[in-house]
Amino acid sequence: MSVSLSLAGRTALITGAATGIGRAIAILFAQAGARVVVNHLNRPQEASMVVKIIKTAGGQAFAISADVSDGTAVQRLVGEVLHTVGDLHILVNNAGIIQEKPFLDTSEDDWDRMLGVDLKSVFLMSRAVLPGMVASGSGVIVNLASDLGILGRENCAPYCAAKAGVIGLTKSLAREFAPHGIRVNAIAPGPVNTAMVSLEHMGPEWMEKELAIPQHRVAEPEEIAATALFLASDLSRFYCGQVLGPNGGSTMP
Repeated sequence: MSVSLSLAGRTALITGAATGIGRAIAILFAQAGARVVVNHLNRPQEASMVVKIIKTAGGQAFAISADVSDGTAVQRLVGEVLHTVGDLHILVNNAGIIQEKPFLDTSEDDWDRMLGVDLKSVFLMSRAVLPGMVASGSGVIVNLASDLGILGRENCAPYCAAKAGVIGLTKSLAREFAPHGIRVNAIAPGPVNTAMVSLEHMGPEWMEKELAIPQHRVAEPEEIAATALFLASDLSRFYCGQVLGPNGGSTMP
């Protein structure tokens, strides 16, 4: 049996791929040989830069803007991908947002927006791509959760609930679609050096907690991308419904 990290001959759709972890995943997947679809929402310049980086290195990529929390937009996105490239082999549900706010100050709109982007999008995207994967008898879905979906965090109820939901949804889909040759797994990162982990989105006390993990640092996006590449590749063929934690020791199951 020969397996490798190569994604040659495969098409990967990565949501929220214009910046942060998604950007790193897109670039790494292209380096591994995949044709990459860079999904973004109203970030044309950043998405174009990711595509340029990939193409300059000899890879294949194109960008599509779509709100993955909207069912109609998701159907258009997946339809455009399939029309352009024919088959979709890998889906990475990476798009996400975060907000620090006391629970009693959290509005219904806050809740709906967070759950829409961080959890509903995973449902919508998976529902859109799974029929094709079932028809082909193969496919990979990698969902980005968070260590906070396991640990919880004060002043972060919608985000923690959404990411816990991603973990539960991952396990459910893994059980349902493994018999069809489809692998569904999740990544629950700890703090990562992206715009989301900044004082713009969280207070100094939160930052102190992030840095209090055993390794006393935040991860770089490329470190999370490496886990995504492993789960997308043939090296993880016996992984089913697993939640991998590149988190510097924030959780130790």
